[in-house]
Amino acid sequence: MDELTREFLIESQEGLDRMERCLTDLEERPQDTELLGEIFRSVHTIKGTTGFLGFKRLEKLAHAGENLLGLLRDGKLQANQGIITGLLQLMDGLRAILRVIEQAGDEGGGEDGALIERLNELQQVDAVAVPVAMSGAMAVKEAEAPMVHRAAPPVAIAKPVVEVAAASPVAREEAAPAADAPKTRTTAASDSTLRVDVVLLNRMMNLVGELVLTRNQILQATSADPNLTLLSRRLDMVTADLRESVMRARMQPVSNVFSKFPRIIRDLSQALHRKVRLVMEGQETELDKSLLEAIKDPLTHAVRNSLDHGIEPPEVRVAAGKDAEGVLKLRAYQESSHVIIEVSDDGAGIHVEKVRNKAIERGLITAERAAHLGERELLQLIFLPGFSTAEAVTNVSGRGVGMDVVRTNVEKIGGKVELDSRPGKGTTLRLRIPLTLAIIPALIVRSLDQSFALPQGALSELVNIPPDKVATAIEWMDGAPLYRLRGKLLPLVFLDRMLSPAGGSKTREAKDHFIAVLDADGRRFGLVVDGLADPEEIVVKPLSSVLKQVGLYTGATVLGSGDLALILDPGSIASRAGVSMRAEEERGSRQGEEEEVLSMSTEFLLVEAAGRRAAVPLGEVLRIERIPLSRIEYFGYRPVLNFEGQLLPIEDSGGVIAAAEGDLEAQLTVVVCREGQRHVGIAVSHVLDVAKGGDLFEAGTQQAANGVTLLKEQVTGIVELRQVPPLPVTGVAQSMETWSSVPEGVA
Repeated sequence: MDELTREFLIESQEGLDRMERCLTDLEERPQDTELLGEIFRSVHTIKGTTGFLGFKRLEKLAHAGENLLGLLRDGKLQANQGIITGLLQLMDGLRAILRVIEQAGDEGGGEDGALIERLNELQQVDAVAVPVAMSGAMAVKEAEAPMVHRAAPPVAIAKPVVEVAAASPVAREEAAPAADAPKTRTTAASDSTLRVDVVLLNRMMNLVGELVLTRNQILQATSADPNLTLLSRRLDMVTADLRESVMRARMQPVSNVFSKFPRIIRDLSQALHRKVRLVMEGQETELDKSLLEAIKDPLTHAVRNSLDHGIEPPEVRVAAGKDAEGVLKLRAYQESSHVIIEVSDDGAGIHVEKVRNKAIERGLITAERAAHLGERELLQLIFLPGFSTAEAVTNVSGRGVGMDVVRTNVEKIGGKVELDSRPGKGTTLRLRIPLTLAIIPALIVRSLDQSFALPQGALSELVNIPPDKVATAIEWMDGAPLYRLRGKLLPLVFLDRMLSPAGGSKTREAKDHFIAVLDADGRRFGLVVDGLADPEEIVVKPLSSVLKQVGLYTGATVLGSGDLALILDPGSIASRAGVSMRAEEERGSRQGEEEEVLSMSTEFLLVEAAGRRAAVPLGEVLRIERIPLSRIEYFGYRPVLNFEGQLLPIEDSGGVIAAAEGDLEAQLTVVVCREGQRHVGIAVSHVLDVAKGGDLFEAGTQQAANGVTLLKEQVTGIVELRQVPPLPVTGVAQSMETWSSVPEGVA
């Protein structure tokens, strides 16, 4: 392809991008002359240059569109849905021909007769009727314009012709009669910009990365030589400025991606019979171009899901007391070293029970496992491959290949996906994208006599525990370490134990402990390491397939000392350790009645079960029953109680019932609680007290599966009622005659 054609293709695609943005706005403002003028210029520029380059098919199609746009611009036609649809089809047709030219070098043998005929038909609608009334400002503007504009519209539009002047000396001559102001402004803009191939930018970024590595090594090598210190610092400053400049050259506003969605939403809303208003915020937020390209598909999937599964049809929304028109919001903003992109709607939200049932039905999870999952964990099931709640497969959704693609593609570029939903209120999908993949600031930590890089974007603070305070500062609950940080309990993860369970340190009290407090995907925890080194700007290198399978690292790097270091992934470490969502996150995701329940749950019933203390949320306690052991019956191997005509599953993780077996006179204390729409019982040895936990409790880890709180200055586990497995429906429906006291073989 010659340079002239390549330049034409680039400018034509840019013009069609502008045309697409203007067309979706034109539907709301059909008499906006500026929008019509911008659309007309885009098509006219393509038509004016195609004749010079010999693309007759493209010229013929653009000419038909230009005629229709001329009638709209002159006020002889009113833009309506049919006309805008025809113009969108024109835009698609022009794009298709441009793609053929780019791939094959010619226009191909396609036929555009049907589309041209449609554009001609649209020109006849009301063409002989009285022109549409114009506003006063429009009428004055039209009256003041030179007559040549009406007689020959193509000559009147100087701006796009000047833009392609380098490609056509003929176009430059046609542009001569135009006004000086637009020509001067356009020339200045073109002189101040330069198109650079992305391949070249990538090459520059790689070279800057190597320069950063060399700088780090020079800084360490010359740190002890005062004669070289000044030069090394100068090198540091120049390298930092160069890195920043190259990174800025790669940054583009997210509006380049957002601009595609008005068209997508318009088409989908018509196909699905929805009324949707699109709101876009933060379009000026910038992101690395390679990352921007990578999130196009995930965002498209998210938007399609919002329309198909989220926003309800108008009649359903009205019946639910909502506005017939749904709202879909795209929002982008920068947070530390990440760009956050949110796709939120005010639709039906996600019903977690429906998600649970669908996941079991499709064999993606076992019923037993699903019964133990909380609301947050259940929402994560929609990202499993093959998951879909659609009742039937359509051309929009239902094949189960949507949300797993979103998560997979985002995680490939080092990002994270978060999901919040409230039934009846709406859903928010949040993409957390790193600003750049190439160079990031990191804290260098030591563990197992090796260096690791910890991205500073996830680091909140550092805590040092001297050797003489380790024994009292770190508390243990069921094998899970906890640390009190400013009155709140922080779950700890020992890096050496995670990397080498058999080789972790056994004598922890004999040395300093360093805790890196991390926030990863809504999980807050402390990573315990053996030592700290100075922070560095590191260059991220890809991992081999073997190390990728480990799942704890996002990449590798070369440190200033010349040593190789793996880059830790805080999110994967949190998941591997079983760190749960923060209590604040859980509270923030609930509204209405749930908030009221949580406010009641700050008081706990303190109980003892087989010598262990536990806390039951007081707001969930219905009554405390003192019953003889003989009333306990069994469904399989699970203890149950016939309580007021219904079967009550009994939670006995403390072994209270087992300890009393054989004593026919034994009495049990059962705390009857409400868990959602059912009742459950907790077998305890003693009820100790009622205590207030306030807002001090934090989530624990899987080693101590329940949450924890500080009650009477002691770390106490909170009984998670939702983790009590429900009884099978078939068993509940059976009559009590089928139940036996204690089945044979049960101790």
